[in-house]
Amino acid sequence: MEMRESISKKVLLISAWSNAILAIGKILIGWLGNSNAVFADGIHSGTDVLTSIIALFIIKISNKPADEDHPYGHGKAEVMSSSIVGILLILVSFYLGYQGLIGLIEPFQIPSILTLYVAVLSFGIKQYLYHYSVQKAKQFKSKAIEAIALDHKADIAASFTAAIGVVLVHIGVTIHIGWLLYSDKIASMIVALLILKIAIEILVDSFNILLERNIKGDVLADLNQIISQFNDVKRIDRVRAREHGHYIMVDVRISVDHDKTIEEGHDLAKQIKFTLMKKYTNIEEVLIHLNPYY
Repeated sequence: MEMRESISKKVLLISAWSNAILAIGKILIGWLGNSNAVFADGIHSGTDVLTSIIALFIIKISNKPADEDHPYGHGKAEVMSSSIVGILLILVSFYLGYQGLIGLIEPFQIPSILTLYVAVLSFGIKQYLYHYSVQKAKQFKSKAIEAIALDHKADIAASFTAAIGVVLVHIGVTIHIGWLLYSDKIASMIVALLILKIAIEILVDSFNILLERNIKGDVLADLNQIISQFNDVKRIDRVRAREHGHYIMVDVRISVDHDKTIEEGHDLAKQIKFTLMKKYTNIEEVLIHLNPYY
């Protein structure tokens, strides 16, 4: 658990510092270089700094062991972090969409070619941060880091779109195509839509976990398959499992011969529990209820 918290902090600190530098660069150059799309991308990166800082505090809470007041642990704190990221991204997308629309009716200004270089640099850095964060999110089953990774993914799309917008404006100026001159403004609105899409994905996933949706069907089917391999299990009555942040809680109801002793039933349940937890290291608890089989 200490290693998980240490690596998670490292990932989030790298994300926070990288986004802080990118935000300052993109906001300044986007503003001075007359690029709405790059400026919008900078605002998004600025929000990413805040979400990384929030996640840093949440990670510490989620890694706390179960206690008397929280017998199921503190794993859902990470889901709260994901929800905060999603809500902030929705607010940012609305702001950027509004700014893009306003930009269409304001006097036209040609964005500096420097804004293109900043967008391309941001694209490259965010590609690295996204793949690094995804790797660590999968390794430690962290919803907080997964949300940050999706945030990086939105930034990749935003930086790419911003770069295309600046290039199209300069093409429009060169070959005198009027509608291309608005590419940068349109790009900023596309950035807003991309961020909104990612935000909705994060929020839907967070709400499903908070509402204790069953885990993915293939994992659930595998749990059933493992339990069915025990000869003493006469019937599987129900298997349920829910995510609790970075770990899973499993509830099992099985039927065994009615004449088995309590000790035999207990030993069987313990074997099933350890087998499931050995296969899936992110299973924190398995509660098994035995029904009599006639």
